[in-house]
This record gives sequence, C-alpha cells and structure tokens, in this order.
Amino acid sequence: MDREAILRAVEAERLGLADLLDRLAPADWDVGSLCAGWTVRDVVAHLTLTTRLSKPAAILAVLRARGDINRMIGDSARSRAAEFTPEELVEQLRATAGSARRPLGTQPPDPLVDMLVHGQDIARPLGRTREMPAERVRPALEHVWGSSFYGAPRRFAGLRLAASDLEWSEGAGPEVRGPGGELLLLLTGRRAGLDGLDGPGRDEAAARVSG
Repeated sequence: MDREAILRAVEAERLGLADLLDRLAPADWDVGSLCAGWTVRDVVAHLTLTTRLSKPAAILAVLRARGDINRMIGDSARSRAAEFTPEELVEQLRATAGSARRPLGTQPPDPLVDMLVHGQDIARPLGRTREMPAERVRPALEHVWGSSFYGAPRRFAGLRLAASDLEWSEGAGPEVRGPGGELLLLLTGRRAGLDGLDGPGRDEAAARVSG
C-alpha cells in the first residue's frame, strides 16, 4: 500500500467504526475495552485525537506526564472522553475520517494500525463482530513488525509467526499460525488474538503477552 491507499483505508475504517458506534446503547460506552483501564468511550476519544492533537499540545502533554508517552496517551484520552458526549465523539470521528493529520512522531501506517486494533478493542468486549480486511491487515502487520515502538521482534524472538489468510510471516522457530488480524492483535499485546491462533509456538507466545 502506498500512502494514498493507506489514507483511504484509514478513512474507511473510521467511517465503518462510526457506523458501529451509532448502534451502541448508552451503557455500552462504559464497558471496559481490551485496553486495560480504558472504557469504550476512552478508546473512541483517543481515536478522535489522532487528527486533532497539535505539536505544541502534544509536547505539553508529554511534559505533564513527565515524559511517559503511554501515560500521556491515556491521560489525553480520558480527559477528552470526559469533555465530550458519545454523540459528539462519533461526529468528530466522522468529520475528520479522511484527514491525513497524525500525531507527532508517528508514521503513515500508524493510524491504520490504530483503527484496526482499537476497532477490535471496542467491538469484542461488546460482543460485536468487526471485520479486518486482509488487504489492510498486511501493511499493518509489516509496520508493527518493523517499528521499534511495538517491540514485536524482541518480544516474539525464537518464534515464527505466519498468517493463514494472507502472505505474511516473520521470525524463525516454533510456528504460531492464524488469521492476520489475530496476529496483529497479538503483536500489539492483546491476548484476545490468541483465541484464533494455533501451532506449536502458541503457548510460548501466550506466555509473552500480558495484556
């Protein structure tokens, strides 16, 4: 995927998620997501920040979090979740669905990874099904494996990860095999992805994922 194709994929993911969010009951917004300590509402708020967090605001937020990026991301998401109603957050997600803006220090594929993974963070605890198209999952897998931010090669050293529904594999050793979307969840630290995976390396992979 080139940058334009990634941008269009991100737009489609945002609009599709907004459609799902339109159908949620009020109580659904307070359900815990796959992100530890984050509600569905917090995750949606985080996704609206992707196209709205300016460079000065990001730097200030990092300083407030004393340099802890994960803390900064969580604090910013919860603050925004408290500021806007669910309806307003959905409107914001739609309004900038096609925007190319992204947070400071991120790469073009990062918003695609965010949308694919956070879409599952929201949908699965609510018992909803959200498809992850293989043509979008593949560039997301490639990016996550090649990015130092996620640390996937280090975490899964000594294992071979292989997608069963698209042409993607990395690593060497006992194999962990399954749909690319489930591997993407695993590589980004979600144990929920393990349910769709098998192979002689699965148990070892499970031992290396805590969240």
